[in-house]
Amino acid sequence: MNDRYDAGYGDVPYELVGYDEYGRPVYRQVPSQQQPQQHYDPYAQQGYGYDPYATGAQQQPPPYDPYGDTGPQAPTPAYDPYDTGTGTQAPYDPYGQTATSGRQPRVAEQTAYIPQQAGPAEEPDTGTGERVDRDYRTEQFAFVEEPDQDSEDVIDWLKFTENRTERREEAKRRARSRVIALVVVLALVAAGGVGYLWYAGKLPGLGGSDGKTNSATPAGAQKRDVIVVHLHNTAKGGTSTALLVDNTTTKQGTTVLLPNSLALGSDDGSTTTLAKSVDDDGSSGTRDAIDTVLGTEIQGTWRLDTPYLQNLVDLIGNIEVDTDTNVPDPAAKSKGAAPLVRKGKAQTLSGKTAVAYATYQGSGEAQNAQLQRFGQVMQAVLRKLTSDTGGATTTVQTLGMIIEPPLTEKDLGAFLARLADLAKGGDYKTALLPVQEDGTLSEEASASVVKDVLGGTAKSPDKDAAVRVSVRNASGVEGNSGKARVVLLNGGFTFLEGGTASAAATSQVVYADAADKADATEVAKTLGLPAGAVRKGEVSANADVTVILGQDYRPSS
Repeated sequence: MNDRYDAGYGDVPYELVGYDEYGRPVYRQVPSQQQPQQHYDPYAQQGYGYDPYATGAQQQPPPYDPYGDTGPQAPTPAYDPYDTGTGTQAPYDPYGQTATSGRQPRVAEQTAYIPQQAGPAEEPDTGTGERVDRDYRTEQFAFVEEPDQDSEDVIDWLKFTENRTERREEAKRRARSRVIALVVVLALVAAGGVGYLWYAGKLPGLGGSDGKTNSATPAGAQKRDVIVVHLHNTAKGGTSTALLVDNTTTKQGTTVLLPNSLALGSDDGSTTTLAKSVDDDGSSGTRDAIDTVLGTEIQGTWRLDTPYLQNLVDLIGNIEVDTDTNVPDPAAKSKGAAPLVRKGKAQTLSGKTAVAYATYQGSGEAQNAQLQRFGQVMQAVLRKLTSDTGGATTTVQTLGMIIEPPLTEKDLGAFLARLADLAKGGDYKTALLPVQEDGTLSEEASASVVKDVLGGTAKSPDKDAAVRVSVRNASGVEGNSGKARVVLLNGGFTFLEGGTASAAATSQVVYADAADKADATEVAKTLGLPAGAVRKGEVSANADVTVILGQDYRPSS
């Protein structure tokens, strides 16, 4: 049975020519034209024939012919696969190398292979004819080891340790990422908050006297919308006045309470009080007088009678006020009856109780106490009122309140809606205008309100312009007060309405300062009263001289 390495395999004859460096046989194709084939003589090595392992070239005797063919034959040179072509032979090397010390070039014939045999990998040619040494690396050798249980345990422990370390590092990275994200968010929130406070003018240390406003615009140059509101007590009489201020520059709203004792100048140049001006000069004259004294520019007057205030509170759904006193129920028959309004925090007031609290002035209390209660009710109403312009306008139209030109229902509704928005946002306050005993405004006391809130300048009537005379009617005759007014005005005095007093038999002319004694004597002469009626005592606020008309007063015809 032939195998593929047999020299006679296939149609093309091959013959063995040697072995390569790996010990594999190398074949070559037998040339098509050959000399007559010589029979192989296994005994030629003993000197009888061809010696394939001969080390040198020598003459060999004719090969042995076992068939008796002894005829003359042409000598055939013995083939030496390791012949260098110089006539000498190199020593045999079973690994394909000569015995010489130097490297030999490869023979072309040694590259022949049988068809089905994969050839050895070609070595790189250096161009010098020499072969490059092979570089054997450790990964070219495979070593088979038997699995060890201990080694598997070590591998598992290393994997566990590595996984736990990776998890710890991942947890640390996530924690750092969360901290960085939190710091970024806090920084953005802080920057946004500071920006909003700067835009809204609420940064600490940069505001006005109240510590809330902040604007680079001077107080006098800030834009304000101002409306004056007069609360008329239709049940007991009297009025309460306040200014509603919308500072559109600083986004601040304020209710400025004006005491009734505020001295105003009348049309005839005389001095009067705010309460008297509302009754005598009406809304238009009082508005102009307030503008003159405070240096403001009032856009309109809102007359708010107590029935309208009651309806307004009921319409918006009650209000909450921190009441400062108990308000007795006027309809109560017994003295120990429960109060109509109780003192306490966040007291819910209906329309009726809101009016009772806003107009209440206790026995011995100054008018400013009642005025501040009115301011509390107004701010509570604004907090409860809708901040929608259309809704506020509808509320005003529904109530049918008294609106005086140039103010319209639409203007009042839009104005109240803006104030309501400020009140809901905490940007609203109530301030009392400080007034001295004589009704004038001191520059120091009124600077925080007149200058900062109203942006005006206090201009009280000239105290030396005319002697201010307050007249109280105690004669029992209703018209005597008016007749005395005419006489005093014609005499160059300023008339101040002092109201009525208990009936008195004799008239009195009272002065407080010794410097006013001469003026009091002149007032008595002007009214036709005797000099004995002049005496020193307490006078009414804002007045230099107080006159009490008794039953002995006889006005001139």
